[in-house]
Amino acid sequence: MQCMLGVIGGSGVYQIDGLEGASWVKVKTPWGKPSDEVLVGRLNGLPVAFLPRHGRGHVHSPTSVPYHANIDALKRLGCTDILAVSAVGSLREDYEPGHFVLVDQFIDRTTQRAPSFFGPGCVAHVSLADPTCPRLGALAAQAARAEGLTVHTGATYLSMEGPQFSTRAESRMYRTWGADVIGMTGFSEARLAREAELCYASLAMVTDYDCWHDSHGAVDVAQVIAVVQANAAAARGLVARLPALMDPDRQPCPHGCDRALTRAIMTAPDKRDPDLIAKLDAVAGRVL
Repeated sequence: MQCMLGVIGGSGVYQIDGLEGASWVKVKTPWGKPSDEVLVGRLNGLPVAFLPRHGRGHVHSPTSVPYHANIDALKRLGCTDILAVSAVGSLREDYEPGHFVLVDQFIDRTTQRAPSFFGPGCVAHVSLADPTCPRLGALAAQAARAEGLTVHTGATYLSMEGPQFSTRAESRMYRTWGADVIGMTGFSEARLAREAELCYASLAMVTDYDCWHDSHGAVDVAQVIAVVQANAAAARGLVARLPALMDPDRQPCPHGCDRALTRAIMTAPDKRDPDLIAKLDAVAGRVL
């Protein structure tokens, strides 16, 4: 099977460098329009698709990002693996602004987002015990270190609704829960990528200390943008290194990401909603 890398760029990462034969393409999905057109090309011989999460010019809030359409579009284009790059606040002293964090767990505090591709007419229960792909994550960490970045591994991401930043009481509470970083988009993507049987890795860039850290004051957009701009080139650099580490002739995921739906669908075939089944053609075509 041909490996294809999908990259979802977060705040400050609106492009990808060095793509050969690059072109922006429109992708129609049954879930609506993605955040933007998708930039497709090749890096080190590997096909790559890049999608800016918030759209070029940052037009989508964390709540309005069309997560379903984004994941469907990347799967529809042939992506097998997705690296998501995002900006986060740190809930730990040793995760400093400018550091990168490889996330492997999430706590969900969002309230306004449809959590699944499935629903009435086709019910599915997918395991999220391990919501990210260790194989792809290890390669992303390797690429980050090769780029000379400080990268922490094995972190828990607290996913909040936003768009406001945390209250000080919330920030302190999340630290007691064992969360390491806080953001607004990660888990919405991770769970949909798992339903789409895509390997997903979350590489987060620390921009601030949220507001729990009294000596650093409250977080504001200017602070976030300053760190993002200082590190955007490094983020693009690690993304450019990743394809060279991936096997173009993709082997099955040893962690089962590409088989997540094998025993997940509960609804009997004769009870399934044909309209919903049609919408799931790219996401769940292997099992439907």
